Amino acid sequence: MRYCYLLCAACLVFALVTPAGAYPQFQKAFQETYLKSLKDQKFAEAMEKGDVKCLVCHQGKQKKNRNDFGKVVGKLLTKKDTKDNEKIVAALKKALETHVDPKDDKSETYMDRLMAGKWPGGNLEDLKKEPTKPAGGEGEKKE
Repeated sequence: MRYCYLLCAACLVFALVTPAGAYPQFQKAFQETYLKSLKDQKFAEAMEKGDVKCLVCHQGKQKKNRNDFGKVVGKLLTKKDTKDNEKIVAALKKALETHVDPKDDKSETYMDRLMAGKWPGGNLEDLKKEPTKPAGGEGEKKE
């Protein structure tokens, strides 16, 4: 009987904890709204490739690891927003308008990086590496 209670408690905990993940609706909105309008279409096509497309918001192979841009997006969107395309587009716009260094209003924005043919979250080679800090942290939003 004790094991039954433990199993039920474990199931409840897993049901209440929402993992940080990638949502295809967010990626699709980003691609349609921003990548298709970039002047450098070779760069845009490179960002859409299967092995790196998640690195727009994530870092490394685990989707729980968000890069700096992904942390900003994570503050603005949750899993509940996956069906609200208008909110997704508005949140992506706001995230891209955010300064890379939030303490410096003169620092480049994530949109500046994108327009310059750079990944919003940083250097591609660095984004491919697993982060040295644990996943989560600033910008992680739980439902």
